[in-house]
Amino acid sequence: MWEVLKKLRRFDAYPKTLEDVRIQTYGGGAITIISFMIMGLLFWSELVNYMTPNITEELFVDTSRSPNIQINLDFIIPKISCDFLALDAMDSSGEQHLEINHNIYKRRLDLEGKPIEAPKKENITVKIKSESTETTNKTECGSCYGAADRCCNTCEEVKEAYRERKWALDNVQNISQCKDEKYGEKLKTAFMQGCQIYGSLIVNRVSGSFHVAPGESFSVSHLHVHDVQPFSSSDFNTSHRIRHLSFGESIDSQTHNPLKDLQVHALEGSTMFQYYIKIVPTSYIRKDGTVISTNQFSVTKHQKVVSIVSGESGMPGIFFQYELSPLMVKFTEKERSFGHFVTNLCAIIGGVYTVAGLLDTFLYHSVKLIQRKMELGKLH
Repeated sequence: MWEVLKKLRRFDAYPKTLEDVRIQTYGGGAITIISFMIMGLLFWSELVNYMTPNITEELFVDTSRSPNIQINLDFIIPKISCDFLALDAMDSSGEQHLEINHNIYKRRLDLEGKPIEAPKKENITVKIKSESTETTNKTECGSCYGAADRCCNTCEEVKEAYRERKWALDNVQNISQCKDEKYGEKLKTAFMQGCQIYGSLIVNRVSGSFHVAPGESFSVSHLHVHDVQPFSSSDFNTSHRIRHLSFGESIDSQTHNPLKDLQVHALEGSTMFQYYIKIVPTSYIRKDGTVISTNQFSVTKHQKVVSIVSGESGMPGIFFQYELSPLMVKFTEKERSFGHFVTNLCAIIGGVYTVAGLLDTFLYHSVKLIQRKMELGKLH
């Protein structure tokens, strides 16, 4: 047995140097400290990389059957009151979304961007001009002020009659049906307040558009119109800030919300801002098997001044037009191999130790050579 153990010593790849011939130097100490620091940094970097899931990416044709898509938005229009802003959505055929599930809120802001009052839920259903106005079960018949030969018992009915005639309704405060709406006060604060519009809405999973534009929106003969009376389109400054815009569930990704905190300034009134969005359906599968169905998107921005003088058609506002890609991206989180982590640690420790040993040997022999030459007087 003792003979076997003696033969085993021949396989020792790490022969031990005798204690009395070991030499410790200042340079060796410095190299050792630096080596340990490098090992520590590389170990920490490798540990963080090991703890971070490995994400694989796949691209294939989208065969999902989801009928809807959720739009999450948060806009600030600092120079137009909430009373003169409308949010509308429509699909690729131009049909307005009349029965749309949404949680859209408006919050009044002062010119410094501070909230004035609590947010209020907004009704974004587009009004449709009726062919006739029923007056049954009504004991009174309000005047339409010459715009129509029927009863106008509400402020909205008076406005509708004027729209049909294409007349300008300049003095709304003089209309008896509109006195309860405090329209005069709204006119005074039209450009003395800002507005925050935020929330989410669910639309059909087809290409479409939505926009925030000044004036009350309504539909006449399938045409979408905004009534900005008694102001002119050039009076509205559509400068805005996009705090958030995403489609579907939220994930932490630059491509999920590329317009985050975008600040846009209109150099003059009646400016139309257009955003062309390409949506890519995305599926994110976490390590625990949780599946997040969301969307990434790219965007192209354009702006122009719309007026008779410039010859550009359109209306002031913030317009978003989106299209869905037929392809889908799937991200999958996977745990990294523990064996690969240990192998990298061994490579780090062994590599740094070997390089440091070579450097220490070179430094030690260089110093010894210099000292010997100095002793012999051969160093000039």
